[in-house]
Amino acid sequence: MSIRAIIVDTAGTTTDLNFIQDVLFPYSRTAMADFLEKNQHNVLVDCCISDVKDIALEPEASLARVTEILQQWIDEDRKVTPLKTLQGLIWKQGYNRVDFTGHIYPDFIESIERITQKGIRIYSFSSGSVEAQKLLFSHSDSGDLTSAFSGHFDTRTGNKLDKQAYCNICNTISLKPKQILFVSDVAEELKAAAAAGMTTCQMLRFTDQRQADCKKVTSFNELHFD
Repeated sequence: MSIRAIIVDTAGTTTDLNFIQDVLFPYSRTAMADFLEKNQHNVLVDCCISDVKDIALEPEASLARVTEILQQWIDEDRKVTPLKTLQGLIWKQGYNRVDFTGHIYPDFIESIERITQKGIRIYSFSSGSVEAQKLLFSHSDSGDLTSAFSGHFDTRTGNKLDKQAYCNICNTISLKPKQILFVSDVAEELKAAAAAGMTTCQMLRFTDQRQADCKKVTSFNELHFD
């Protein structure tokens, strides 16, 4: 069965982990207090603040305490939807101010046209919000790449380590699991995708990665489609 869609992980696969850990995370941590103070009455931000209080089991938490919780979650790299939503909003501010541009590995950029010309759809699936993914790809070092994507998925689809998330993606894009190739650097994510029936391939950007039981490549240029 031929591949009809490719789903790419972002951090460690299309994007250097160091960009996320050394640029994006510290930026959102530093900006969080001021952003919440200025935007607390925005409906989306207010909902995120309420969700943080619920998850932390601190219904009476002050705005300063909510900021502390969020900064702690950033330090712990927690995959929590309200944090990811707020980070996306803060990064949007940063991209618009051109405080940074989005790092995308050149081999992925080089392969986009080759993949789409085969009639293969490209999607991304990240623990970062859909908004954050769109920002990353629209403000990349090589300009706006968003037209190449057919869609994006985040934690609202499900946990990336959970088989059900990948079943949900199959249903959303109306393809059989084997028609979908999932590319990630994380062995546990690949195991979950394989459990859902997807075709899988591990991206090995570094030699010390935990290896998955599937095909492996070190660049998108090594991916070939019939």
